[in-house]
Amino acid sequence: MAGSGNSYTTSDLSRKSGDIIAEALRHPVTITQRNKPRLVLLNIEDYERLTRQSDLRVVGTIDSMSDALLDEFEAAVDVYSETEEMVR
Repeated sequence: MAGSGNSYTTSDLSRKSGDIIAEALRHPVTITQRNKPRLVLLNIEDYERLTRQSDLRVVGTIDSMSDALLDEFEAAVDVYSETEEMVR
């Protein structure tokens, strides 16, 4: 089959779509166009697992930070500010 490893060109995809799809059912396959990665084909189970994992991410704000984490954040900002002033 054309391509190297898990990577195929868009031309490979049009000529060998059945083989590439069969491989994508086993593990993710990268499709390149003009030598740049453009697409990834993966089976539905992997896709659903990835979307479930992304749903677990939580967005927080400074208001929702614990006091300890806020103190740590403010200390890091102070160190950064002092370093920036010394560079100038």
